Amino acid sequence: VFPVREPVLAALGAGIPINARSGHMIVNMGGGTSEVAVIALGSIVSWASIRIAGNKFDQAIADYVKKKYALAIGEQTAELVKINIGSAMTTREKMEYQIRGRNLITGLPKDIVINSNEIAEALNPYLTEIVNEVRNVFNETPPELVADIMSKGIILSGGSSQLHYLPEFFERYLGVPAY
Repeated sequence: VFPVREPVLAALGAGIPINARSGHMIVNMGGGTSEVAVIALGSIVSWASIRIAGNKFDQAIADYVKKKYALAIGEQTAELVKINIGSAMTTREKMEYQIRGRNLITGLPKDIVINSNEIAEALNPYLTEIVNEVRNVFNETPPELVADIMSKGIILSGGSSQLHYLPEFFERYLGVPAY
């Protein structure tokens, strides 16, 4: 048995040639943590991990609905919203999703329709923190490897990387393509 850091395994799963001389960046966004790593020659060159990922996204959605609509929703409902209409950016074509929760004023059940732009608004502070962590990893990475990453792009992996428009979000804030 060999302990291996999660980003290396995610890179292998994504088909990245980890033993190559050129650098590859992977951002693995799971349930509890997001890890950013630059991999070259079979090892991690620069790395960072932050405790912002799917669970924080779910909590952000629940908090947003509570604050804006005075509606209490559970973790599972928040996760369903994230999976179905979770978006990293606001768009003209909004996706909508109906949710059911408990009205905090009357205490009675209530249905509302929430859209993807609202979810993007709720998730923005956390996604911005992840992007800032990617910037920090870029600052620690040798320039030759940064040039490799700029031409190849950033690989996004993990369940939370399935958010709509997440690659575009990374590309807008970092100027590097993301896949």
